[in-house]
Amino acid sequence: MRAERWAVVLAGGVGSRFWPLSTPERPKQLLPLITSQPMLRDTLDRLAAVAPALRTLVLTNASLVEAIRTALPDVPPENVIAEPRPAGTAAALTWAANVIARRSGRDAVIVSVHADWSIGDVGGFRQALIDAADAAVTHRALVTVGVVPAFADTGLGYIQPGDVVHGSLRRVARFVEKPDRNRAEQLVAAGCLWNSGIFAWTAGDILDEVTTLCPEVAPALAAHGTDASAFFGSVKSVAIDIGVLERSSRVMVIPGTFGWSDVGTWAALRQVRERDSLGNAPVGRVLMRDARDNVVHADGTTVVCYGVEGLVVVALNGMTLVTTVERAADLKSLVEALPPEVRDR
Repeated sequence: MRAERWAVVLAGGVGSRFWPLSTPERPKQLLPLITSQPMLRDTLDRLAAVAPALRTLVLTNASLVEAIRTALPDVPPENVIAEPRPAGTAAALTWAANVIARRSGRDAVIVSVHADWSIGDVGGFRQALIDAADAAVTHRALVTVGVVPAFADTGLGYIQPGDVVHGSLRRVARFVEKPDRNRAEQLVAAGCLWNSGIFAWTAGDILDEVTTLCPEVAPALAAHGTDASAFFGSVKSVAIDIGVLERSSRVMVIPGTFGWSDVGTWAALRQVRERDSLGNAPVGRVLMRDARDNVVHADGTTVVCYGVEGLVVVALNGMTLVTTVERAADLKSLVEALPPEVRDR
């Protein structure tokens, strides 16, 4: 019998780079930034052909559990798992594997994604996940899908493929942290891939590697394998890439070309939203004249742009943000510096 296939969706975080639209109660993954549906709902719809809702776990902040259960009525309530505190992706994915192993056995194969991506080619995305899952079972490997870069992005990590295993499946030679512009261009020219954060493995294989290689998480798993609150309360925060993958000899990568974007900033919406003939990406009642390459989001109001280029304008509830597409990546530091009566309005 084939092992059951599960999906794990990481849906934590507050999405401060989409302030003022995003709030702690309604963060990025619950916003309709790409389509008319919340990004999380789009994610579950894309995963339906990979794993059913009954075998999908969603890990999120404790404060968002009820909102996510409401947004995803087809996912069993017990499959929306609260992280009592942010503890890094190593802890989240370890706990997910632990839950799945107890329900479906250690041979269950897991595909992990994030809740807030844009995917241009849904069919290609699904096939890449299925191929990664099959490779994880066949080769008893920890498999990641590396996205073929569309440009030299300094906001992403990179994967250097190594020796060929079979077809397009290769061992990972190394992971590279977010580079500067010159280094990013060199990595792209050398055939490196974007580190997408898409993973596939069996429950048993990832739990074994965590136990052997990840002292930040392993003791908590051994001591609190049936108590989520105690587990998350005692782990040390570490990313899965650093805590496990960079330390493992069992990591492999397959390339993916399916229009992937992590939609990290307002400026990124120029690549994933429908644009007009002058490159503007508007949502809501927006009027443009002699304006190009702007991102404008009008909620309950009207925004008129005249003779401007490369701006991000967000207007809602009596609040208007105006910045440039270049500075949109700095919103997190801006939000932290704002007085509470403005930031939390």
